[in-house]
Parts: sequence; C-alpha cells; structure tokens
Amino acid sequence: MGTKKTFNFLVDGGKATGGPPIGPSLGPIGLNILQVVNTINEKTKEFEGMKVPVKVIADPDTKEFEVEVGVPTTTALIVKELKLQKCSSNAKAEKVGDLSIEAALKIAKTRYPLSVAKTLKSCLKEVLGTCVSIGVTVAGKDPREVQKEIDSGVYDDLIKKMEAQ
Repeated sequence: MGTKKTFNFLVDGGKATGGPPIGPSLGPIGLNILQVVNTINEKTKEFEGMKVPVKVIADPDTKEFEVEVGVPTTTALIVKELKLQKCSSNAKAEKVGDLSIEAALKIAKTRYPLSVAKTLKSCLKEVLGTCVSIGVTVAGKDPREVQKEIDSGVYDDLIKKMEAQ
C-alpha cells in the first residue's frame, strides 16, 4: 500500500454530494467519487440535518479508501434532539426550546470521547453551557441553575446510571 492521503470534509449528514469540496479534492487522485459519497452518506444518515465532520483516508495507488465519521458539534446535537429550525439569535431574551436533563446527558455521552472534560459530569456542564448560548432551557430552567444543581449532586444517580450504560 502506497502513501495514504487524508482529506477532511464537513458534510450535511446523509446528503454529501460529488460536488465541491469532495469531488474536486478526490477526483485528481482517481477515486470513484460516487462510491466515496455513497459510503459517506451511509455512515452519516443518522445525523441527517446536521453538519458532520468526515475524514476520507485514500490510497492514490490502489484507489482504496476508508471513511471515518466524526461527532457533530454539541450545538448540532441539541438542535437535532429538539428538532429546532434555528438557534436563538438573542439567547437572553428568546428561548427556542427546552432540553430534558436525560437528553442533555445523552448528548454529553455522545460528545464525551471528544471532549476535554475529565468526567461525564463536567461534559454535561459543557452541554449546558452551549444551551445557554443558543437559547435553550434545561428541565424548564435556566441551564446555569441546572449547572448549580449538578455541582450540588442533584443528578449524581442519573449520571452514574448513564456512565454504566
């Protein structure tokens, strides 16, 4: 196997196309663009409606390739969970949705492997920070209030249960 080349793309989940940036990047090394796009779409279809980071590792000599799918941003995961049309443009005044603590924890668990957070608990607090900035309440409250509850141990049992799954 020759020297592999790595390409990074941000694609719409399940909707990548052979147009830019994928086609022009991979065409010159002779990959079957349709095959690459189909593989990307197959692997990202569960993230429909979200921007997903994708890595294509290709061997120009053999034309073999593999596709690695990253994890969408915390914002994208919240938007999908709440089926939001858009985030709040004025997060202080306008609330666009309410996330359950369970849903926030599920998102934290998805993001955790990529987070710099040392624990699932601190990753959950990062998710809540994102909620603050995009105008989403958590369990009907200001996310900062929920962060304080997390610090005081209110959700410890729930977090432990999620860690065990």
